[in-house]
Amino acid sequence: MPAPAPDLPRQAILAFIEEERAAGREPGRRDIAKAFGLDAGGKIWLKRLLRELEDEEHIDAAEDGSPVRKHSALPAVLLCEIKARDREGDLIAAPLEWNEADQGEAPKVLIESGRPSRSRRTGPAVAAPGIGDQVLLKLTRLRGVTGISWSGRVLKIMGKGKAQVLGIFRALPDGSGRLIPVDKKAQGREALIPKGQTGGAQDGDLVSVALRRESRFGPPEAQVRERLGSLKSERAVSLIAIHAHGIPNEFSPAALAEAEAAPKATLAGREDWRDLPLITIDPADAKDHDDAVHAAPDEDPDNPGGHVVTVAIADVASYVRPGTALDREALERGNSVYFPDRVVPMLPERISNDLCSLRGGEDRPALAVRLVLKADGSKKGHSFHRILMRSAAKLSYQQAQAAIDGKPDEATALIRESILMPLWAAYGVAARARDARQPLDLDLPERKLILKADGSVDRVIVPDRLATHKLIEEFMILANVAAAETLEKAGSLLIYRCHDEPSLEKMRVLGEVLASIGIKLPKDAALRPVLFNRILKMIKGSENELFINEVVLRTQAQAEYVAENYGHFGLNLRRYAHFTSPIRRYADLVVHRALIATMKRGDDGLPSSTTLAELREVATRISAAERRAMAAERETTDRLIAHFLADQIGASFDGRIAGLNRAGLFVKLDGTGADGFVPASTLGADYYRYDEAAHALIGERSGESWRLGDRVHVRLVEAAPVAGALRLELLSEGRTVTSNRSFKKATRPLAAKRSMARPGRAKPGRKR
Repeated sequence: MPAPAPDLPRQAILAFIEEERAAGREPGRRDIAKAFGLDAGGKIWLKRLLRELEDEEHIDAAEDGSPVRKHSALPAVLLCEIKARDREGDLIAAPLEWNEADQGEAPKVLIESGRPSRSRRTGPAVAAPGIGDQVLLKLTRLRGVTGISWSGRVLKIMGKGKAQVLGIFRALPDGSGRLIPVDKKAQGREALIPKGQTGGAQDGDLVSVALRRESRFGPPEAQVRERLGSLKSERAVSLIAIHAHGIPNEFSPAALAEAEAAPKATLAGREDWRDLPLITIDPADAKDHDDAVHAAPDEDPDNPGGHVVTVAIADVASYVRPGTALDREALERGNSVYFPDRVVPMLPERISNDLCSLRGGEDRPALAVRLVLKADGSKKGHSFHRILMRSAAKLSYQQAQAAIDGKPDEATALIRESILMPLWAAYGVAARARDARQPLDLDLPERKLILKADGSVDRVIVPDRLATHKLIEEFMILANVAAAETLEKAGSLLIYRCHDEPSLEKMRVLGEVLASIGIKLPKDAALRPVLFNRILKMIKGSENELFINEVVLRTQAQAEYVAENYGHFGLNLRRYAHFTSPIRRYADLVVHRALIATMKRGDDGLPSSTTLAELREVATRISAAERRAMAAERETTDRLIAHFLADQIGASFDGRIAGLNRAGLFVKLDGTGADGFVPASTLGADYYRYDEAAHALIGERSGESWRLGDRVHVRLVEAAPVAGALRLELLSEGRTVTSNRSFKKATRPLAAKRSMARPGRAKPGRKR
């Protein structure tokens, strides 16, 4: 029997909801019941009444615990903008024209998935929409979906929306704000955000905005679309890159639940290798340890001077199975992203830092490859095994190197002779084969930012590259090659790591750069890594060493993941696959699954129904994710260094011209490795044209020029930390160039010419 209705008009409920909303509160059903003193029967009546009001479209969201709001009627067909994806990957839209100050929070519209609609008149299916697109939607009310009241079927994509504009919100006293863009190209082009269009953003918030109105004489107007976090509270510059590149940084509840529920692996279906003293060697600050190594002389009399090297890799496939929430999220991420101040992991911490971290003295599941090397370093054979292991020690690269060099500490003294020296001996053998193979031997220092407790840069260092780094790297390469060979021999599908040879155009540019420093690139030489190694050997120890190493690196193609092999040019290998880090790379997880299926060692391998087309798509997605991660990491480093240098305006630095175009020069500073820009308009009282063949900017009247690779002395004029941009002024002399493009130092000091105008302003006589 239904509960009796209290003496309470429906309008009183609606009036209460509106009053609460005006006061900045969003009442739930319990709040309404408490406000009107309803007993148990009254609460049942209220639940039924709220459902009726929702059905009649007077209110939204009448579920337990969810806010109850007066319904904002939407038309059956509405123009919307796609704002984001939810945790399930579905697109979420909102009305294109919506003023939160007058209408409250904009309703969210779930874009219906499934096959695109077709029109009898137009015939072709509606194209798949994406974030930022403006779409015409056919709306349908949703029931029981917390936070989302509508779904929408795409009738037509009205136009590809402008890419999201990210920036830092700065509040103004009148309730409006301004946007400081994070994009280097948008430096100095701020936007105004009117009152009522701020989306509740607070000063210092990272926000996404939509530009609403352009102006020829003033800054454009914008509306805040989304608050993405506060740089003040999170003290994380990496937050900018995470959102600028759409890097997923929160795991869905389903994925987290799967990770927490995962049981520890047992010996069932595995070989017991817990007595083999495998050890991990990682950076000192590493939180996860997914690879372990061991080596010993080969006791086989048929292999004199040989070694047996074992590489064990955490068995992530036993916890992340195809088709699960964990698997979907790992594929979406593609890889972990490493910032100076944080890591955005591919897998939840329960998996990466616990169950699959090869901790010392704890049982862990792994896939291991046993490699038999001959005395000359060539591989005699290999075999893969699914094992249960127990790491004998956790060492840093520095610890291991010191012990090998005869300076063991307390942790390494006991294992130096029994574990570390056999590893060193096996590496010496493997290095012979590597040297004979002649992979590309670039020598580029990697800068590392040391941060303070508040997340700002303390200093920039170039860590020493130790022999132990090379030891682990070589053993990982051997394991990766063995994985590719095993799967290819078995006829299994897999994802290769491939690297194409340089293009003819890039080789032409390299030849021109080399010619500028007196080195001739042989035109008829075979395109092999050894060709580049000869060049690098010629300039070793010269002032051009670092510069030419960077130019050779730029000449190389981008490595990628593919389902069909074409080899790895840089490593000079015919077949190569990533096997050694499934914690942080999805490609490795696919290879692990393929190996498990090939060995028939479990039901968690690559599904037999997997097709080549599916792996092509996976390879394309994770290659794109890798490029996304690289760009985000690079931009974050640039922003942190710009913060670091912001209080050194006016200071002078030495550097080298690392790039140039019609707009000016890009200079890489010594020490920090920071990249700054010198606008062409600040070079002097001349018109500087860009000579692409000479890789130089050349003054038309004076012949004064600056060339790619030139050493320069510069002054820091401006730092834009949010954008990661530095503006520089040249202090050093240029060169003079003759008609045959021979370069020599200019005889006239630049300082005298620069006195004609202030830095950053157009000089007299400069052409526009």
